[in-house]
Amino acid sequence: MIDLQEKAKRVRQQILEMAISSQRGHLGGSLSCVEILLALYYEVMGKHDRFILSKGQGCQTLYAILADLGHFPVEELRTFCQKGSRLEGHPSNNVPGVFVSSGSLGNGLGIGAGWALASKLDGMDRNIYVLLGDGECYEGSVWEAAMFASHHQLTNLIGIIDRNYQCVLDFTEDINKLEPLAYKWRAFGWNVKEVNGHNVREVVDALYHKNNHFFGDTRPLMVIARTIKGKGISFMEKGIKWHGGVPNEEEVEIARRELYGY
Repeated sequence: MIDLQEKAKRVRQQILEMAISSQRGHLGGSLSCVEILLALYYEVMGKHDRFILSKGQGCQTLYAILADLGHFPVEELRTFCQKGSRLEGHPSNNVPGVFVSSGSLGNGLGIGAGWALASKLDGMDRNIYVLLGDGECYEGSVWEAAMFASHHQLTNLIGIIDRNYQCVLDFTEDINKLEPLAYKWRAFGWNVKEVNGHNVREVVDALYHKNNHFFGDTRPLMVIARTIKGKGISFMEKGIKWHGGVPNEEEVEIARRELYGY
């Protein structure tokens, strides 16, 4: 049986090392979605299912997991954001295992809704999973897609919000309040579940969306996963500057000590 807690440690180490080697990246939002992506890729998604990383700045997590699953060599992670590398600062479909180029926020859910409708019309047994950032939910296009998905009863569309309460500039509730976020999604016709986004088991249980079909639920599913931006590195947790910051030499030593346990 795969030890996903151990994998979470390894993925966080790789996220840090990618940022150090390139002096680029989005550490905070990559660290916050580790358990969400582990739940998806190692326990939930089937071979016909598809994933869209709408919050493209979290790509360091996705790259680490795709490499671990054999889509490309783990050694290639060292080329992150280097000249000529296909592992760019936002994911593109040039990367094996990435089906949708993303990073322009607000687009992933709409693409996912279209994909889910096409799969439904074609009679395909396929679920579409989309990970959004909570700051991304400021985008009007997200709510247009939400209306479209509920209208078409896209039970094969599953959204997940990385609810770390922060975006590039500040805490979300200090910029433009999102709460009551769950109520808003329910008002748009979605089934909503709220979980601890750092508890893999809670995330997995919430994402077993096919169970809804047995009870006649025709709504798409939105999982609001409460997380901590910068999770796993003490001085980064809930720190606004770590949306896109890179640690200095002293901070690198602290981060490695915490992630590697030495």
